[in-house]
Amino acid sequence: MNGPPLTDLSDRAREIFRLVVEGYLDTGTPVGSKALAGEGGVNLSPASIRSVLAELEHRGLLAAPHTSAGRMPTESGLRLFVDAMMQVAEPTREERAAIEQRLGEPGPIERALEETSALLSDLSGAAGMVMVPRREPRLSQISLTPLNANRVLAVLVGEDGHVENRILAVPSGALGVSLEQASNYLTARSAGRTLAEAARMVEQEIASGHSALDEASRDLVARGLATWTQDTADRPVLIVRGQANLLDETALSDIERVRSLLDDLENKQSVAALLENAREAEALRIFIGSENRLFSLSGSSVIAAPYRDRDGKVVGVLGVIGPTRLNYARVVPMVDFTARSLGKRIG
Repeated sequence: MNGPPLTDLSDRAREIFRLVVEGYLDTGTPVGSKALAGEGGVNLSPASIRSVLAELEHRGLLAAPHTSAGRMPTESGLRLFVDAMMQVAEPTREERAAIEQRLGEPGPIERALEETSALLSDLSGAAGMVMVPRREPRLSQISLTPLNANRVLAVLVGEDGHVENRILAVPSGALGVSLEQASNYLTARSAGRTLAEAARMVEQEIASGHSALDEASRDLVARGLATWTQDTADRPVLIVRGQANLLDETALSDIERVRSLLDDLENKQSVAALLENAREAEALRIFIGSENRLFSLSGSSVIAAPYRDRDGKVVGVLGVIGPTRLNYARVVPMVDFTARSLGKRIG
């Protein structure tokens, strides 16, 4: 059910609605009429406040989890608040400096991505996520080393110095062939090329009979390339840090929801597919509860923003996930600023 436009609400209804939402986001518990009539609240009697709360509930903006437990915003209410009422609190100078310092430390880009995910978790008190851009580094060398009778260690070295190790299973007796010959052949064909480009070239040479490899070496090379390229395609592209933040005191009363959320986070490919929505929109996105099918059972919110390289091209997405009572006013600008800072780091 979609909530009414903000202009359909009276001034006092808007004020009471704002206080309920802010109180809920601050404490994680429903807000009652006595609290609203207390110090810093509205200048109305509890009876008048209850009347307005009932109206807001009828409009689908608030809900009462129990008969006398006060009110809390529905997903429609949170959406109305985020879109039309929320006043974001920009990061302070100290917070901006801390973010830029942590992301500006020297080291490989993989470390910066890990640091970004942990940083978002620290800033939000929820779980931080970074979708790593799919990249195809150009290779400079491939070496093969026997581990035992049925396994080979393959070391792939990129032109940027990035090193990856893969374990390759081979048939019994296959290691009697010259691994050095296979390594030299692979390095010659892959140098300056991506793995996919090298695989296409090798496949063409082997198919045409121009590979200058014996049968056993050809089999080893073909197996290796097939395994590595498939592994690259299936590899999770999501870094998640801070899941423990989701197990706060309020989570104990809703442990099934949290368990569902943690299960969702284990399915990294599905979460990455969700973040692709923000990538395609090329702007910060806020998903509240069942607005996204993946988190409809856990009732969680996702705040995600794309990050860009120096040419302005979107290369990945970062964000946070947590309960719907996230501090949106603070987390939204934090996520946006972190995305811009990471973009500068990537260059």
